[in-house]
Amino acid sequence: MSALLQRGTRPAAAPPAPAGSGRRAPKGGTGRRKRENLAAYGFLAPWFVGLALITAGPLLASLYFSFTDYNLIGDYEFVGWANYERMLEDARLHSALRVTFVYVFVSVPLQLALALALAMVLDRGVRGLALYRSVYYLPSLLGGSVAVAILWRQVFGAEGLVNQVLAFFGIQGEGWVSHPDHALSTLIVLNVWTFGAPMVIFLAGLRQIPAMYYEAAAVDGAGKLHRFWHITVPMLTPIIFFNLVLQIINAFQTFTQAFIVSGGTGGPSDSTLFYTLYLYQRGFGAFDMGYASAMAWLLLMIIGGFTAVNFLASKFWVFYGD
Repeated sequence: MSALLQRGTRPAAAPPAPAGSGRRAPKGGTGRRKRENLAAYGFLAPWFVGLALITAGPLLASLYFSFTDYNLIGDYEFVGWANYERMLEDARLHSALRVTFVYVFVSVPLQLALALALAMVLDRGVRGLALYRSVYYLPSLLGGSVAVAILWRQVFGAEGLVNQVLAFFGIQGEGWVSHPDHALSTLIVLNVWTFGAPMVIFLAGLRQIPAMYYEAAAVDGAGKLHRFWHITVPMLTPIIFFNLVLQIINAFQTFTQAFIVSGGTGGPSDSTLFYTLYLYQRGFGAFDMGYASAMAWLLLMIIGGFTAVNFLASKFWVFYGD
């Protein structure tokens, strides 16, 4: 070094430090990153406020009130597990659970089967596919509305369209929505009719199955039924699982159709007394909000249990590409 200085030559500059070597970032970059984070938090703030005030807050409040005797008007009294113990002796609650389970276990498989069948028909490349897809999807948008429920009550009434068609063939109909043996069936048909949403998802899944699988199976002499069970169904199992979970959750929460068709009573003879309808009757009809809150948490546990079972069982029948 002394020799270099004596000759008047400067030493070579040190090479720049590699990235991540501990050197501090410029202050300008840090400030810009902070401003971007603040902007992101600002845009997310309404969602966080809604989560706290509309979802998390009422959810925790209902959990607390489920341990109280609360009538929405006066003061409430803490009663511990009394509301949950009361469920064991509530005959109408047991009837509501039975009706709801029948509705879910019958309507959901029928709805998914019809949705898959129509998706396979549309997947063949019919003309006007966009129009058919929109028309079939429309019931999913309107099926839970009050207007469609009123229309359904008229169609299946004693003088409704169904009985008029039967009378044309010389068959004497009856008041379907007013008969205890048939009222629930009309609501099951209504739920099956709202097959549009799962059908569109099935159609998207069918479009993702490579055609070479079907071509190879056809060369080997496999028939249509064989190709359906050994190619279509295994490749669609993730889509079937997705639709199954969503439709079970939606079916357990069905309320509007039963309320409108039965006039809010769950009749005739509690044949359409869905669990959500009975919960509404207890909470806003009898002002027994503490018991209704406990019922709501029981419904949450039932839905969560079925969802957990579906996820646990999916590893035995759902096949993914990886």
